Amino acid sequence: METLNPSKPSNIGIEGEDDDGYVEYVPVKKRRAMEVQKILHRKGVKSSNPTSVDPTTSSDPTADLSSDPDRPKPPESKPSLLIKASQLKRDLPEITPTEQLVQQEIEMIEHLSDRKTLMSVRELAKGITYTEPLATGWKPPSAIRHMSPKEADTVRRQWHILVEGDDVPPPIKNFKDMRLPEPILKKLKEKGIVQPTPIQVQGLPVILSGDMIGIAFTGSGKTLVFVLPLIMVALQEEVMMPIMPGEGPFGLVVCPSRELARQTYEVVEQFLVPLKENGYPELRPLLCIGGVDMRSQLEVVKKGVHIVVATPGRLKDLLAKKKMSLDNCRYLTLDEADRLVDLGFEDDIREVFDHFKAQRQTLLFSATMPKKIQNFARSALVKAVTVNVGRAGAANLDVIQEVEYVKQEAKIVYLLECLQKTPPPVLIFCENKADVDDIHEYLLLKGVEAVAIHGGKDQEEREYAISSFKAGKKDVLVATDVASKGLDFPDIQHVINYDMPAEIENYVHRIGRTGRCGKTGIATTFINKNQSETTLLDLKHLLQEAKQRIPPVLGELNDPMEDVDAITNASGVKGCAYCGGLGHRIRDCPKLEHQKSMAIAGSRRDYFGSGGYRGEI
Repeated sequence: METLNPSKPSNIGIEGEDDDGYVEYVPVKKRRAMEVQKILHRKGVKSSNPTSVDPTTSSDPTADLSSDPDRPKPPESKPSLLIKASQLKRDLPEITPTEQLVQQEIEMIEHLSDRKTLMSVRELAKGITYTEPLATGWKPPSAIRHMSPKEADTVRRQWHILVEGDDVPPPIKNFKDMRLPEPILKKLKEKGIVQPTPIQVQGLPVILSGDMIGIAFTGSGKTLVFVLPLIMVALQEEVMMPIMPGEGPFGLVVCPSRELARQTYEVVEQFLVPLKENGYPELRPLLCIGGVDMRSQLEVVKKGVHIVVATPGRLKDLLAKKKMSLDNCRYLTLDEADRLVDLGFEDDIREVFDHFKAQRQTLLFSATMPKKIQNFARSALVKAVTVNVGRAGAANLDVIQEVEYVKQEAKIVYLLECLQKTPPPVLIFCENKADVDDIHEYLLLKGVEAVAIHGGKDQEEREYAISSFKAGKKDVLVATDVASKGLDFPDIQHVINYDMPAEIENYVHRIGRTGRCGKTGIATTFINKNQSETTLLDLKHLLQEAKQRIPPVLGELNDPMEDVDAITNASGVKGCAYCGGLGHRIRDCPKLEHQKSMAIAGSRRDYFGSGGYRGEI
């Protein structure tokens, strides 16, 4: 049998058949070209280049056929969107991962700032905008007025004061040059307040001149900064045109909790009494809070009220029922403004704004006010000056912060040992109301003189707990975050965080109940595996900033913020732009995630407080 030699050409005939009847395979491309040729011959169309359609010589006859002048050209196919997107991506300059993160954060902050402005519906509907702050008529002494900008900046540097804004008044280093009435100066001396604190040195001249955002660490004397100008405004209005029954108020202070409102009201009263005793016109203040009989409040309104200190719920109720009007009100202070402007009370504050009939002087105060809240709140202010003493959200440097790892089941036993660190009074903070009641009962069983306060208790119990603790009749106060914001306990040496709060802002407010007015205090915080890593990282960075000891359990945490110096420099925000925490960026913010879920659920914060994540009011 003859074998086939692959190197020898096969004996294939002209028609493509060999002796065995084998037919050569014709590729699909050639067969299509042959079919095209047959169709053209049937139609009598001749190509300008006949050889181009020869299926044996052309691999793409359609390209040559398209060159026929008598034949219409087929439409050009457009590139797909996918191809266009690929081309655009190739043309864009390369973006580093850091630049990409910065861009994402900027977009998130812009999106968050795209909320409704903090203005009344009437002003928004009529397009009313104020270009100049409300004139106050106050002027400092000529020596202060003629202080050069360089001298003013030198004083601010000495007092660690940062200012932002136009036409910032010069700082004033003593109360006498602020031109306060003599009875007020005497009262300040009686209280041992001889020299103004940094926030008062710059804050008082600014408020006596116009709108302001005030940021200073806890216990720095912010209350006096807005109370003294408030009294001056009410006194000036009363002298010009005495108030009639049913009218008023001239000034309004809104606080997030009843306890803080009562404390502010008592400060106002302390300065009104000596004014009346020295022959000045009588100024009537009103405490407008829930849990108190409304009839007693209405009796003060009927006489004519000059100054109102209120919580949003009861204030909104009185205004809606037309029991009180803000027609003559020209001075508004939002104390702990980041809490009020935040998701919970934003709409309530806007409703209060609806009752103002003319321009007002607006002031915002807090110890923790992130940049995002400042930008949002600025819509309510006119050419506002921001006065900042220390970083917004920074802990008080007069507080020694001690962090200890304690297992959940051992916390209540270890609590007794911690109480021995300092003499009473001691303040203990918990996250929810059930823990407050449990610890209160446990301490009573152990013979400790303790009281408790949270949003679930009625107003009488809350007032008794605060008053007896302040008077020294009780040694320990167990509380939720209702007692963390703004309350002044001058003699407290020790604050214990039984639970580490989920938000670092609440931690700053809690430990700020001690170390007030230049005194030194201790804050002990229990941590364990129940806390999220983000919260613990925020705590670690806060301790580093205050140059406190870092416990090993925090030092061992994997810290993603150690490599974000470039991000901070590029975006201009250190840490989170939303909550002010230093241990994470805005994309990982637990507070933002929580508030998004709250918004989706459509729930609202309770005026009187709720345990759990956010603490309570």
